[in-house]
Amino acid sequence: MNTNDTVLLADIGNTYFHIYDGDAVEHLAYDDAIDTYQNQKLYYITVKHQLSSKIEHIPLWTNISSHIKIKGEYETMGVDRKALCLSHRDGLFVDAGSAITVDVVEQGVYKGGFILPGLKGYMQTYKNISTVLDTNLDKEVNIEELPTTTKEQISYGIIASIKALIDKHSKGKKLYFTGGDGKFLSAYFKDAIYDEKLVFDGMQKVIGNK
Repeated sequence: MNTNDTVLLADIGNTYFHIYDGDAVEHLAYDDAIDTYQNQKLYYITVKHQLSSKIEHIPLWTNISSHIKIKGEYETMGVDRKALCLSHRDGLFVDAGSAITVDVVEQGVYKGGFILPGLKGYMQTYKNISTVLDTNLDKEVNIEELPTTTKEQISYGIIASIKALIDKHSKGKKLYFTGGDGKFLSAYFKDAIYDEKLVFDGMQKVIGNK
């Protein structure tokens, strides 16, 4: 995927390492990423602090999490969200992964946002309520009309409510989507941009590569 002189960027999330080599993004399990890239220069941010003892002593790896800052941020704001919000000076940013985070930035200043369960989290919640509600998400559901089956109604409830909240706060802003389910959700919004490199764009601005 990369040459030996490439400086890698990594966003260490709750489930995977997301590694960017300047061309493409690779998603790896924690141990696989460490084994594969421990001998290459890499800048990383992380929300998975349990991994610190494994990675903080890798000589060629540099944790830049403390350098990721955006005006208006709050104390416990995730570093991946801050990096995402640094990718553009204006917009509404959606990261649809294990959780769905939605953040608004105006002229480089963070204005606030909200957090929802990820799509898998929603489905697990329904399963926990009743086995009757244990189903798969219908990604073809039409949210323009009321559905008439359990699977469609669950899917409608999830997707339509997410869309309604984002629509409420977008107010004409450019919409940027990233994350594992970002491409799927972006299809419900006119002119939305899906880009899995957005977090890395924010990181690059911080380390001066842009």
